[in-house]
Amino acid sequence: MGGASAPPFFCVILVSVIRPQLVHSFTHAALSPDPDLAIAALMIARVEYPKLDAGPYLDQLDALGREARLRVAAAPIVAGEAPPRVDPDRYARVVALNDYLFNELGFVGNEMQYEDPRNSFLNEVLDRRTGIPITLALLYMEVARRAGLSVEGINFPGHFLLRCPARRGLPYSEDLIIDAFHGGALLSEDACRELLRRHAGSDDTGDGPVFEASLLRHATKPQILARMLLNLKRVYVRMHSFPQARDVTELLLAVDPSALNELRDRGLLAYHLKDFPAALRDLQQYLRLSSTIGALDDEDREEHAQIWEHVKTLRRRVASLN
Repeated sequence: MGGASAPPFFCVILVSVIRPQLVHSFTHAALSPDPDLAIAALMIARVEYPKLDAGPYLDQLDALGREARLRVAAAPIVAGEAPPRVDPDRYARVVALNDYLFNELGFVGNEMQYEDPRNSFLNEVLDRRTGIPITLALLYMEVARRAGLSVEGINFPGHFLLRCPARRGLPYSEDLIIDAFHGGALLSEDACRELLRRHAGSDDTGDGPVFEASLLRHATKPQILARMLLNLKRVYVRMHSFPQARDVTELLLAVDPSALNELRDRGLLAYHLKDFPAALRDLQQYLRLSSTIGALDDEDREEHAQIWEHVKTLRRRVASLN
């Protein structure tokens, strides 16, 4: 969200905010030393499904993992099938997991209804066997972990990816880069460059990031959860589902309390929902904190001026309520 114009008032009544217990539980889960991604993702789903029972979905992941472990352990190594410099054992195991998840079980990227918020909820991904790159990647990681296969997330611009790292101490140096949205496709460096060009702008025009190895760095679990939440927030805002967008912003601030843009957006969403005291509190704090982090560019100064106008309006409204 931005502060380009005064927010219209879509709701007549004050909308209650997310339950404090969910925020507390999610914060504890997301910021623990080694977060359980499946549990945290199912907590996110409670924004839409407050009474969701996570137990059956965790049991389902365990069952998928047990079966995947059998498939991975029995994966045949075919001479000459692995790409150059790729460990044939790791290659065989990834191919076996891909075959199980995408061919046998039928998990698939939801290209036709990409903006459906259900794609962002792990329970719906398991029920419907479709999702977006990051939720399918999270499913993949959780099943792989249960199957004894090391797979980690990659915060690639525009399209979340996975890595199965090469085993150290062997004459094979290439990691396997996996695209869970496209059936577990294994991506070369050239394919990653093309993916970057399509999703984040072209290197040639200078409008987007230039491909470099750092774009394939390991994503931490809090980063994965934050990216899931950012995707979901964008969907809700585009749908004008502002109460849910506000709830997601609460969870984003739980993951990263220093995220000033989320503080701003929480204030603007409260303004949309006519929760004037909360809006005033957040927007005043945003202006105070953002003005202390260094020189502002022209765009920042313009935004600050717009937010300041909102704050002046809010002060008058809050005063009239007292």
